[in-house]
Formats: sequence, C-alpha cells, structure tokens
Amino acid sequence: MKAALLHSFDEFLTGVEWLTHEDVPEPVIEGENEVIVRIGGAGVCRTDLDIIRGLWRKYFNIRLPHILGHENAGWVEEVGGRVKNIAVGDPVIIHPRTFNSRCDTCGERMPKTTNLLFPGMSSNGGFAEFMKVDERSLIRLPASLAPMDAAPLADAGLTAYNAAKRASRHLVPGDFVVVIGAGGLGHVGIQALQVLSTSEIIAIDISGTALNLAREMGAHYTVRADEYHVERVLALTGGKGARAVIDFVGDEDTVKQGFTMTRRSGFYYVAGSGGTLEISTTDMIMSEKTVEGILSGSYSELFELIVLADRGLIKVTTQEYPLRNVNDALRDLRDGKIEGRAVLIP
Repeated sequence: MKAALLHSFDEFLTGVEWLTHEDVPEPVIEGENEVIVRIGGAGVCRTDLDIIRGLWRKYFNIRLPHILGHENAGWVEEVGGRVKNIAVGDPVIIHPRTFNSRCDTCGERMPKTTNLLFPGMSSNGGFAEFMKVDERSLIRLPASLAPMDAAPLADAGLTAYNAAKRASRHLVPGDFVVVIGAGGLGHVGIQALQVLSTSEIIAIDISGTALNLAREMGAHYTVRADEYHVERVLALTGGKGARAVIDFVGDEDTVKQGFTMTRRSGFYYVAGSGGTLEISTTDMIMSEKTVEGILSGSYSELFELIVLADRGLIKVTTQEYPLRNVNDALRDLRDGKIEGRAVLIP
C-alpha cells in the first residue's frame, strides 16, 4: 500500500519534504478483535508538525520510519473472528485513542489502562491506504457523513467538543467565553459552544480568514490578535475577563494572555501545546482560577459529536489534498494558509 512516512525529525521545520510517499506492507489481522480500515480521509493537525519537530518523543516512543495521522475515517475492509458490531463495508470513524487490552472504563476521559495507544503517535496512523485498529475504537458513521468529511471530527472536533462541553458546565446566560485560535479546532469549538450554552463568544486569531470563519460559525465578537487584544477583550467583558477561556493555540504568548483574560473564579482550558504557564501560588489563591488541560475526548463524547454533526449542528470546513501531496498540506498548515482543516485522501 501507499503511505506517507517520517524518516527523520526536523526540529525547526526547515526541510523541503518531511514525509515520503512510498510503498509499505499492508497491515495484517493478527487478533480476533482487530479491524482493517480502508482510509477515506485523514486529518492534518498541528500535532503532526510537532511530531515532525520531535516534540512528542518525550511522551511517546516514536520509532522511525513512522506513519503519522491520528484523525481517521474510512470503510471496514477486513475483520477479525470475534468482531460483532462492525461489518465489512461499514463507514467508520476511528477514535484517536485505541486499546490493545480489555478496558472497562472507556467512557471516561482517559481510559484506565496501561495499554493505551495513540495511532499516528505511539503506533502507525492513517496517512496510508489502510490502517489496523481494535473494534472498540470504531464508531459507525451515519449516511449523512462521508469519511473524508468526518475524519477531522476524530481529534480536532473531539478536542474542541470536549473543551466546549467542560466550559459549558460553568457558563450561564450573560457570561463571556473566549476562544483563542479560530481555525481548525476553534471553528468547531465555537459551534459546540452555541449548541451547549447561551454565552457570548469572543474569538481571537491572528488570521483575518480565521476570524471570518469564526463569524460564520456564530462568534458574537471577533478580535484580531496583536499587542492590544487582551485589553480589547477585557473592555468587552467590562474589565472582569471571561468566565471561561479555551486556548486552542497554547504557545508561550497565548498561555499568559489566556490566564489574564480569565475572570476571577473562572476557568482556563488549554488544548494547544508548546508553551509554558508559570503562575505563582499567590496568584492562584487570590484569583481562584481553575486551569485544565484537554487531550482529545472519550469514546462517548465522540459519539455525541457524531450525533450533532449528523443533525447539521456542527460542520467542519475542510480542504482536501491527495496523500501524495502530504508535504504541501503540512506546509500550508505551517504557513497558516488552511481555512478550517486539511484532509488527506489516499
């Protein structure tokens, strides 16, 4: 089969091509609960750029050469002998965390098993024609959602929905919620916040294209990120800050600004990575703010998201690239040229 392989890390993303499009052996069923999925779409994520930079080696044993891709959907190609709930030909979406042992707590945010796998990180992912997973990682797609359109829901959509769901528990009418980063994750998060709450949504982004998308998705206010955007957000919120801030960027600047924009006793959710948040214990005590990290979401939350997408309440804006053009997609992502989410089509 054809796949896009990472052969070496590039810390500063200065290379001409990061992945090579080449032939590799097809995956083979070895366990009775395993399923081979023919990939119909694989989302491209900033996490993929971070993997290429080598930033995730601290957390996962990434062995090169490696197949990236953790946002995947397609059609069932082959099933193991004990697979009961999925049949050959079914359209499916693959949860971004999969399992290689029995897990009885998979409805929780993080299943309690030491055998947790992240396809595309700790094991080969979906930047390929076929991918092997456990049956428990699959959700059958409704007829309204094609795999190439649904793929980004597997992680970008799931992470955004999880963040919005957590924030909505604390939001009441009249509250403000800030979304930092209105692109791939942010535009889904804005829609989820509309479904789950009645709060006033403020979207922040450096890109005018992303802010236009945020307005289309239902943001009540949009703020261009510059040296004054924190002050503008504070002005919009009457000087108090937002009840909840969801940071889909998570770099050095946004984590400091996000915490500042969070009101007293508010909630700051970090779903992006790369930055460092330093807070004195005195500031934590005096502000009584809560800081939470977001890592994708549970199986049940992905099911909920699929239901909302099936009803037309959440949509993902996508740009499609052939798998052989994977480096074009990654460069466009790095350079901020993608509106919404890039999807690779084998």
